[in-house]
Amino acid sequence: MFRDKFWLSLLLTLPVVYWSEHIQHLLGYEAPSFAGSSWIEPVLGTVVFFYGGMVFLKSAWGEFKDKLPGMMTLISLAITVAFVFSVAVELGFDASPLWWELATLVTIMLLGHWIEMRSIASAEGALKELAKLLPDKATRIVEGEREEVSVDQLSPDDRVLVRPGERMPVDGTIAEGESTVNEAMITGESEPVRKHQGDEVIAGTINGEGSLRVRVSQTGEDTKLSGIMRLVAEAQDSKSRSQVLADRAARWLTAVAIGAALITLVVWLLVGASINFTVVRVVTVLVIACPHALGLAVPLVVAISTSMGAASGLLVRDRRGLEEARNLDAVIFDKTGTLTLGEFRVVSMRVAEGLSEDEALRIAASVEAESEHPIARGIVESARERGLEVPDARDFQNITGKGVVATVDGRTYRMGGPGMVEGVEMPEALRKAAVEAGENARTAIYLIDGERAVALFAVADAIREESFEAVKALHDRGIEVAMLTGDSRAVADAVARELGIDRVFAQVLPEDKADKVKELQSQGKTVAMVGDGVNDAPALATADVGVAIGAGTDVAVEAGHIVLVRSDPRDIPRIVALSKATRRKMVQNLWWAAGYNIVALPLAAGAAYAWGILLSPAVGAVLMSASTIIVALNAQLLRRGDLEG
Repeated sequence: MFRDKFWLSLLLTLPVVYWSEHIQHLLGYEAPSFAGSSWIEPVLGTVVFFYGGMVFLKSAWGEFKDKLPGMMTLISLAITVAFVFSVAVELGFDASPLWWELATLVTIMLLGHWIEMRSIASAEGALKELAKLLPDKATRIVEGEREEVSVDQLSPDDRVLVRPGERMPVDGTIAEGESTVNEAMITGESEPVRKHQGDEVIAGTINGEGSLRVRVSQTGEDTKLSGIMRLVAEAQDSKSRSQVLADRAARWLTAVAIGAALITLVVWLLVGASINFTVVRVVTVLVIACPHALGLAVPLVVAISTSMGAASGLLVRDRRGLEEARNLDAVIFDKTGTLTLGEFRVVSMRVAEGLSEDEALRIAASVEAESEHPIARGIVESARERGLEVPDARDFQNITGKGVVATVDGRTYRMGGPGMVEGVEMPEALRKAAVEAGENARTAIYLIDGERAVALFAVADAIREESFEAVKALHDRGIEVAMLTGDSRAVADAVARELGIDRVFAQVLPEDKADKVKELQSQGKTVAMVGDGVNDAPALATADVGVAIGAGTDVAVEAGHIVLVRSDPRDIPRIVALSKATRRKMVQNLWWAAGYNIVALPLAAGAAYAWGILLSPAVGAVLMSASTIIVALNAQLLRRGDLEG
């Protein structure tokens, strides 16, 4: 709309400027004169005022009704004063009309708004791009038959076929097939993720080389992608303290501008200036003081930062959380599912002479493959993560309270804890490894071949590889790292030692987690809480910055200020970096948007007239628009920032 109005207004403004007596005199030319040529300026100037200026007049009326005068009020006052004054001159008032000033003012304002709207549209483009990720059609499988249906026709528990290269139409679970899935557009993870039967897939992600049959769990508005879009929209709508400050400053600047315009009017009339000169000064003051750049300074930066965050897997639900993150003194991580996987894994192993670690783990996974015990599943998953082929075992037996027995490659093996190794030959290396595992609160599981233990697996809730980098990055920023868990002190201390965590809160009941956050806050610290469970929600809400792991529960996500889509603790230092970069751009923009008025307003009022310096309304409009454009361009530079820094 602003683009169309600008181009037509520009076409109408050119003849107004060309036939202006002031411009002819200034540039030393004479425009053609013909019957009716004297009406070119008033007629076209009036058209520009009503056609191009109406959008400003309507917006000003809205500000007036809301009792929140702002930039549109100033623009409307300026063009209305110029229009009414010019009409009065045409009706016989002895002065020079301001048609060319009026027309150029409206046109330049439209150009500035067009550029501003393009910047905002660019900043919010992430939402449009996310919307494009959802396909319209899906291939549903019903009793072995395939049918092409609209995505909105799918229901939970339906099965859909996702061919290689297609986007997932729904959130669901893989029922059949194996493939890699590109989740970069949702999680920010650049490497495709290997998916097997039982793994979850997210709507909008891209299937790799394999064909998948997916059981539908969520469709339409309930998918993670739709949830992401809602969170981004909420974040861009939420008010930060900086935005409140900018809005208040804009209202004050509006009041100052109107006051300055009235003072300019009175002073110049008192010193005997012509009414024509005085009105031009008033119009210029009103134009140049428009807090347009001030109104744009914060929202544009926030729109860009939230879309940047979304592209990196950081969803800002409440901008105040992002704003506060730059001041963090301490970060509390919930252990299970945040710093750790929340699942058992083989975290270390020791093997007897003549056996490789991979071979030992391959045999152990085969023996445990049919067991339902969580530790057994952890051993099997550890083998898969190493890319080991797990052969089928035979004659599987469960020995209650001790372990399991199975035949692999023609040999009978046993797997179990200390009860299984009574009377078994134990190499010294395995004995030492068992003591070490106990000291680190890990469970020791033995692989026994005949009457000899040949391998020991230390099993525990595995620490995420990313947690080491996250803790180091926070320490590099001078931020204290604490861990909170319901586990025993021995287990908690073992994890803390390995990660280099500063403070441990162990054996904490769910209802006491928020108290631990308050404990650090009472020491004057600004605290972030990172968690993923229902029992983390009170602590997330209590913290200055609540960060919910996106793979966690809906309650935790709703309680957090920021949501991590990919459950990666390294995103916490990225949040701090984004917060600091956002604040830096806000401050730069606010200073530029408001600061230039310190010089521009006196010049607009004619304070430097004695030295031959005088600004016209058109020049004032250019300066005001230029400040808006500079603010917009400076905000766009935020995209070049490095969230790792």
